Amino acid sequence: MPIKVLVIDDSALMRSLLSDIVNRQPDMMAVGTAPDPIVAREKIKALNPDVLTLDVEMPRMDGLVFLEKLMHLRPMPVIMVSSLTERHSSVTLQALELGAFDFVTKPKLDICNSLEEYADELAGKIRGAARCRLRRPAGGTVCRTVEPKNSADVVLSVGHGRFATTEKVVAIGSSTGGTEALKTFLTAMPADCPGTLITQHMPETFTRTFAKRLDSLCRITVKEAEGGERVLPGHAYIAPGNRHLLLKRSGANYVTELSDGPPVCRHRPSVDVLFRSVANCAGSNAIGIIMTGMGDDGAAGMREMHDNGAFTLAQDEESCVVFGMPKEAIARGGVDRVAPLHELAGQLFDWLASQGRRHFRV
Repeated sequence: MPIKVLVIDDSALMRSLLSDIVNRQPDMMAVGTAPDPIVAREKIKALNPDVLTLDVEMPRMDGLVFLEKLMHLRPMPVIMVSSLTERHSSVTLQALELGAFDFVTKPKLDICNSLEEYADELAGKIRGAARCRLRRPAGGTVCRTVEPKNSADVVLSVGHGRFATTEKVVAIGSSTGGTEALKTFLTAMPADCPGTLITQHMPETFTRTFAKRLDSLCRITVKEAEGGERVLPGHAYIAPGNRHLLLKRSGANYVTELSDGPPVCRHRPSVDVLFRSVANCAGSNAIGIIMTGMGDDGAAGMREMHDNGAFTLAQDEESCVVFGMPKEAIARGGVDRVAPLHELAGQLFDWLASQGRRHFRV
């Protein structure tokens, strides 16, 4: 059975464009369109779609208001259609917190120059949404893909060396569903936790807003990584959209580094790049955590961390929105323990205690 998609947008041109993209896919069909949420409500009842695409700004009812009502009354997979502006980045993050599975950007006026790439992105996210594990609330995040599928070798080589510090460092990778998973994990972190580096698949403009939002909720300081800053306890550094985040050493200190190198595993930022850099620089002083997400980015890097002595954790299937990245990391033998999302912080603190660090209370 094809995936049934309902397109909700106040622009007739956008409704036509998105419907055409959907109908050109062999495994999906646009069962209808709606110019606003009021019409959409009736069409959902009549057409029973599998996935919705939802505009943010619409007449008669705001997209966020409609999304919140929908997730309370009839939870279903929703792809937000948003513009990449500072204001819309905040709105889209709110949509992800309310339960949207993912989002795509609004096509530009010159979309004809990149229609195939845009269609592939939208279709991939619709397929992921149709397979997703729904929760209330459920998080989602962008899984932006670009060809070709390189390994981390195109950004940095495997390093073998002595480690000049015993300071612990945490590295986290996540994708679809990661915005909510990271919020759950980071709000449990105490103010003196190890320095933490995060790669979350998310385009530029959104990462700074995301970091600010987390910073307002957490006991630790959360910021978008700038590159060249010392990695401090009680701080988390999020990879900027469209730039790789790496861990480097400066004497006995850890520092962040940003790279404009090619996409790795079809992503920039890439979890594999972060994890390899941490394996190179921190070895057995590192903790690697891989969370919910589509694809296999991070699986190879987590195995490298594991083989260099790091303690590695994966989010379990039941608590993942999409059990792709953790599943692949487990299959490749790079994971020491698998735990539900709400237990990941406790597993980390228990391991730190076993290493002679005090036991943190979550």
